[in-house]
Amino acid sequence: MAPAPPPDTSFSLAEVQQRLAAGFCWVRCGARLYDLTGFLRQHPGGEQLLRARAGQDVSADLDGPPHRHSANARLWLEQYYVGELQGDPQSSTENEAAGSANTRKTDPAMEPKLKVVDWDKDLVDWQKPLLWQVGHLGEKYDEWVHQPVTRPIRLFNSNFIESLTKTVWYSVPVIWIPLVLYLSWSYYRTLAQGNVRLFTSFTTEYSVAMPESVFPGLFVLGMLFWSLVEYLIHRFLFHMKPPSKSYYLITLHFIMHGQHHKAPFDESRLVFPPAPASLVIAAFYSISQLLLPEAVGGTVFAGGLLGYVLYDMTHYYLHFGSPHKGSYLYNMKAHHVKHHFAHQKSGFGISTKFWDYFFHTLMPEEPHPKMQ
Repeated sequence: MAPAPPPDTSFSLAEVQQRLAAGFCWVRCGARLYDLTGFLRQHPGGEQLLRARAGQDVSADLDGPPHRHSANARLWLEQYYVGELQGDPQSSTENEAAGSANTRKTDPAMEPKLKVVDWDKDLVDWQKPLLWQVGHLGEKYDEWVHQPVTRPIRLFNSNFIESLTKTVWYSVPVIWIPLVLYLSWSYYRTLAQGNVRLFTSFTTEYSVAMPESVFPGLFVLGMLFWSLVEYLIHRFLFHMKPPSKSYYLITLHFIMHGQHHKAPFDESRLVFPPAPASLVIAAFYSISQLLLPEAVGGTVFAGGLLGYVLYDMTHYYLHFGSPHKGSYLYNMKAHHVKHHFAHQKSGFGISTKFWDYFFHTLMPEEPHPKMQ
């Protein structure tokens, strides 16, 4: 994204109206103008919500209802700053003026903080690969990585290695769905032969026969097991807080998940790239074969692999899709965006909130403060 214009850039009301007529989505906070056209698909409330506010002062909307926008969300808004509105912004409507006054009343420190944001002056050099820089941030890393930006991230100097850390979303179903189908058919045929038994490693007298009729149950079990793995990995691995004095653990955290929280809308980094994914998937397959009979473990693994594909597709859609208001995915999109911008230590479920309910890690309810 291009750097923000210099502070003296200004637009007349007629110029703003011309851009609105051309299909751009410009809004303002007081006299500050923002071009949110590039953010329409990403907004958790949906594109139509922003379109409906094009040309308006959204100062009051930032404080809600329906919810109060976090400090990170307000800082995120500054990346879309384009200049100042000429003339007196208070003259638009009495309600907008009142909304702006309420915003200043409820959050007096926010206005001056936003005006000094400069994304070209950061704790790291964005012109160089970030992976080898973040470990030096020390105690500042955790706060820095959870202040999202809308710009692409480069991790490595080598173009080849860098390419292995990025991928398009459709690589996931194209590569892994054929494997799911192959494994499912192969292990179903093995079960159909009628010679697969469970617990033969411990006893032959009480071993349990596994006919082909158990295939659907094992497959669904694998999908359910993946949903738990998804939650546990996200909570305990991706959201571990690396020690501030450990350069290597900070670097490891950033390459695993920190990069995604820093640039949550970098679409080339939203799904697991095939090369590193192959190593992890191979490890899970090996474990399934060690713990269970081949056909049983393979069937559970196939279900888990499909669960992973659905998870990655859901994750991509929650960032770039525009689900229908009130739908399950609409609520999950709002839930996930809140995880990125406000509640990084809760709300770990991506495809479902079930395990957040079970382990009591749901995001805290935030009652909207009454405006005076």
